[in-house]
Amino acid sequence: MRPIRLDLAGFTVFRDETTIDFTDADFFALVGPTGSGKSTVLDAICFALYGTVPRWGGTRGLGNALAPSATEARVRLVFESGGARYVATRVVRRDSRGNAKTANAGLQLMPDGFDVTKLDTGLSPEDLGEVVAGTPAEMDTAVLEAVGLPYEQFTSCVVLPQGQFADFLHARPATRQQILVNLLGLGVYEQVQQRATTRAGQAEAKLEAVDQLLAGLADVDDATLERVAGQVDRMTELAEAVIAAVPELDAARATAREASAALAALDTELAVLGAVRAPDGVAEVARAVTAARAEADAASNAVSLAEEREEKLRGELAAAGDESTLRLALRAYADREQLTGRAEQVRAAVETAGAEHDVAVRALTEARAAAERAEEELAAAFHAHEEAKAADQATALRAHLTDGASCPVCEQTVARVPAIPAGSAVARAVAAGKAARAASEAAKRVVGERDTAARERDRVLLRARAEHDELGARLAELDERLAGAATAEALRATLAEHSRLRQGLDEAAAAVRAGRDAARRARGAVDAAEERLRAAWRRFDDTRDGLARFGPPAADRDDVAGAWTVLAGWAGVEAGRRRSERAGLAVAVTEAETAAGAVTARIAGIFADAGLPAPDDPVRAATVAVERAEAERRRLVERREQAGELRTQRTEHERQAQVARALAGHLRANNFERWLLAEALDLLVDGASGILRELSGGQYDLVHDKGEFFVVDHHDAGLRRGVRTLSGGETFQASLALALALSQQLAGMSTTAASLESIVLDEGFGTLDAATLDTVAATLENLAARGDRMVGVVTHVPALAERIPVRFEVRKDARSARVERTGR
Repeated sequence: MRPIRLDLAGFTVFRDETTIDFTDADFFALVGPTGSGKSTVLDAICFALYGTVPRWGGTRGLGNALAPSATEARVRLVFESGGARYVATRVVRRDSRGNAKTANAGLQLMPDGFDVTKLDTGLSPEDLGEVVAGTPAEMDTAVLEAVGLPYEQFTSCVVLPQGQFADFLHARPATRQQILVNLLGLGVYEQVQQRATTRAGQAEAKLEAVDQLLAGLADVDDATLERVAGQVDRMTELAEAVIAAVPELDAARATAREASAALAALDTELAVLGAVRAPDGVAEVARAVTAARAEADAASNAVSLAEEREEKLRGELAAAGDESTLRLALRAYADREQLTGRAEQVRAAVETAGAEHDVAVRALTEARAAAERAEEELAAAFHAHEEAKAADQATALRAHLTDGASCPVCEQTVARVPAIPAGSAVARAVAAGKAARAASEAAKRVVGERDTAARERDRVLLRARAEHDELGARLAELDERLAGAATAEALRATLAEHSRLRQGLDEAAAAVRAGRDAARRARGAVDAAEERLRAAWRRFDDTRDGLARFGPPAADRDDVAGAWTVLAGWAGVEAGRRRSERAGLAVAVTEAETAAGAVTARIAGIFADAGLPAPDDPVRAATVAVERAEAERRRLVERREQAGELRTQRTEHERQAQVARALAGHLRANNFERWLLAEALDLLVDGASGILRELSGGQYDLVHDKGEFFVVDHHDAGLRRGVRTLSGGETFQASLALALALSQQLAGMSTTAASLESIVLDEGFGTLDAATLDTVAATLENLAARGDRMVGVVTHVPALAERIPVRFEVRKDARSARVERTGR
């Protein structure tokens, strides 16, 4: 068996989904801190195949598979065995009562060339191949056929978990022999012997079962039958006596019940009548209603007076005229006064702007005349310059020459340009032209500036005239509106009267609102007082209705306090009359209960004489006693008949067992299979002895004698010691040697599905010294280097882990463990 891929979810410390891919991990180590979950990986492999884990102590520890607070655990293992690839799946769920159960288990034979990475795409179980097993029971047989090893031998040869590393070393000879039979495929030589033994065992089991049944039928003799018949007669007599006494008991109990019921009814009536009393403050309720109604009437009158005053002021205010019209007229007087002042200011501004505009126009005219004169002087200077150039062309040409340039006349290079003679006409003409140009440009700038100033004065004048015209139009409009209107003083007096009336109206409206609020509160007080009065009558009516069966007196519906007084007095009289009757009823109850108790005691005595406890239901108990006695008699008769049939069966089973056991005895003497096992054990011990000698530095050899293992200590004169006397470190070395020998030697001899294609060690490396650890590491490296075995190691020893090419680092946080692959 060689693991390919392991998927976990909710399994012990692996709460989250985790995948471990062993595809090309021929030599690997599971490393990580103590408690991180390294050994749990091996537990998951064992659980996927066999449904249990060595350290769980059997299948009863199934609850250990679930991570804390998890309700489901899933494990899926893809593995190869005998050239075929399988996938084993197990699911554990916790039910509502907290019990863990296997919800699903299956083994499937995967198709050739199936890509295991497709498992990550969420394939349905039907896509994984042929179903070999679909239930936990089917898994047991299917895994055994696929792997070739039962659970105990798998954990001794393939996956060696903590605490079981030395199991093969310390196993009994018969156990080791069975492991070798499975590994070498020698079961075919045992099949005939096993079938004969099975048949013998089945026959002997049947014989033993018959003997056990006969032993259980030892009490079917005649004396027992006579005793049981007598018991039937006694129980029949008991039933007759009980049936005769039960009517008397029923009558006594009925009398006691009637008397108790009458007493209880009387006590109930006394409690009801005694609870009748007038509520506190009931006399004040009616007076409160009268006071509240008077206050409500006063508030209503106050509201009427306030409403009358408000209506009068509202009429006076309407007769005073429209306040908005008055205010608009007064506002028109104010606007006319303001606009008249502004019109005078604008008229002065128009006159000023007109004067400034005239001055700017005259300045612009003068500047334009000066500019024309400057242009004329510039033209005269240009003409003089042209005449000077015509008169002195050589001097004119010099002005455009530079040293080293060609002469435009003779085309010769001018080495040095001669200086222009002082007082030359051309020079004077150039100077005059520059002065005229400067004067012309200055005159143009003045024209531009004065033109801008004139335009600005023109715009100011236009704006002033427009504003003056607008003010004139608005003043004309106001004069038209105020024609025939009252004076401003008259308007102000009228508005003052309006204000006085408005204030009075507001005060009247406030008085109306306050009066209405007071009236609403008064009406609310009336409603509340009347509701209290109604509540008092309802309580009275409820109390009186509860006394209707006693015939209470009529009530005066105009006086609630008086009605309560009359009702309470009547209830007191009725309660007194009933109290005088209670003593006689109490005596009757006691006498009836005493009579019932006497009959009950007599019936209990009948059961006691028969050796039975006093029952709650005598008739049923007597009937059951009779039925049990008769059933015991029938059962005894049936057992006597059964004993006769079993004696006949025993004779036949004894004959079959003798024949099958004789055949099994002949078949057990299989010297050929015994020789094969001896040769296999010799090979195993020889291989393990060589490995142990290397591991122990030549100190120990491993030998066997009649199936028992011993070590030969060469450091103690060749002393032979039993393996159970070895120290912890020595036991580890011997166990490791056997495990490696199983993988190296016997795997090559096996011809069945039980080929040892992998070995995983989980124990003991921390107890080794440096030299031994180095030897162990080298041995594991050599085993892995052969290429026909997967070798795995669970360790937290860094010196060993660093020498292994593939490492699966297991870490755990507060939620879940996780696995990360490192190395090649």
